[in-house]
Order: sequence, then C-alpha cells, then structure tokens
Amino acid sequence: MEEKRHRIGAKLILGITALFFYLPILYIIVFSFNDSRSLTKFSGFSLRWYEKMFSDSAMMQSVVYTIVIAILATIISTVAGTLAAIGLSRSRKALRNVVEQVNNLPIMNPEIVTAIGLLMFFSALGINKGFTTLLLAHIMFCTPYVILSVSPKLRSLDPNLADAALDLGATPLQALTKVIVPQIMPGIVSGALIAFTMSFDDFIISYFVTGNGVNNISILVYTMSKRVNPSINALSTLVIAIITVVLIVVNVVPIIKEKRRKKV
Repeated sequence: MEEKRHRIGAKLILGITALFFYLPILYIIVFSFNDSRSLTKFSGFSLRWYEKMFSDSAMMQSVVYTIVIAILATIISTVAGTLAAIGLSRSRKALRNVVEQVNNLPIMNPEIVTAIGLLMFFSALGINKGFTTLLLAHIMFCTPYVILSVSPKLRSLDPNLADAALDLGATPLQALTKVIVPQIMPGIVSGALIAFTMSFDDFIISYFVTGNGVNNISILVYTMSKRVNPSINALSTLVIAIITVVLIVVNVVPIIKEKRRKKV
C-alpha cells in the first residue's frame, strides 16, 4: 500500500513538473492563433498574426539570419570540434587534461562575461560588429560542446583501431573517415544538435556582438516584448516548430537506418 502511494506521488510530481515546463509553450502556441490583440483572452481562431509575421520584412530577415548562422556555426563547430577531440585523444595525457580544462571554461563561464569579452576583443581588433562577428561568436561557444560530446565516444574506442586500419593499407584520411568517424557518429550528432540549439536561441552573446542591422530571432523578440505585439507568439511558435522538427529528424532517422540495416 505504501509503495502504491509512493508511485502515485511520483507520477503526480512528474505531471506537475511537465505541466510547469510545457504549459507556457502551449499557451504561446494557442494564442498565436488568437483573432484579437489580447494576450489573455482567446476571442477566436485566426491566422492574422502569421500573415503579419510573414509580411514583416524585419521578422523574416531575423529568421533567415538565425537559420543561416545556426547552420553555419553548427557545421563549422562540429567539424572543428570533432577534429580537435580526435587530436586530443592521440595526445599526451598531460596536454589532454590541460586542453580539456580550458575547453570547459566557455561552458562554465557566465554568458555575460563571455559576451563582454568578445565585444572588447572585436573592438580591439577594429572589426565592425555584424554578421561576421555574430558567426564567429557562435562558432566559439558551440565548439566546446561538440568536443565535450565527442570525447567520451573516442575514449570508448580501441586505441589501436586506427593503427590497425593503417596496417591494412588505409590512408590516414580513410582511417579517419571510414573507421573512426562512423564509430563516434552518435557523439558527433549529439554535439551538432546541441550546437544548433545553442546557436539558434542564443540572446546574451548575440546581443553584444551583433550590429549593422543583423538581428537574430531572440534579439528581435526582446525588442518586440517592450510593447504588446501578438506577432511574438507567432514567431515563437515558428521557433518551437523548427526545433521540434530538428529533434524529430535527429531521433527518427537513426531508428529508420537501424531497421533497414537489420532487414539487410
């Protein structure tokens, strides 16, 4: 009887926690289809705020900048982080430990400190703030997450695997792409997904390093939140939809591949 009560209590706490996390998201989605400007009273179903969003050039430009920067930052940071992790796995232990501790600094460091540091760094170099500085900043704070995701997979590999491939006639590039990379692919995908998510919704660092009219979605939402604008709900719903699609693709594609492999 006592065990049954504990089980019911655990399920109740889990339900309340899920409601706490997902109710605001559901609220945003529902009111993005509201016919009126009210953010508290639903007066009827309408797509007027989506029409307004898609007709607003500033909003669409921020969406394009966000997606382009997120994709570029993800690709570059994933390649750089994966190669760095592979290089560290072949390095001496003392050097590897030092680099790993340095790699953890951007992750543990408060974003406001990183943002101010990057702002001062770009200013010292005389680089005008804009698309380039925003992209470089995103690559900088995404790369450590990729290294952190790939490194455990590399530690679980047989250290003689690459040497065995080379002894069997493979070139260093073939040993990397045909032997090592397939074995650590789950870590690479996880790192890429984290990098994309971090880049897509970043605000603090982006706010300090951008300029010349280059705004991502988070900065645009911040500027729009100072006045009542239901288009924020539509824009936020679009972001939720994009993130959801990415999560579904990342989780479903490996399952489909695994089923096809088993059939073969």
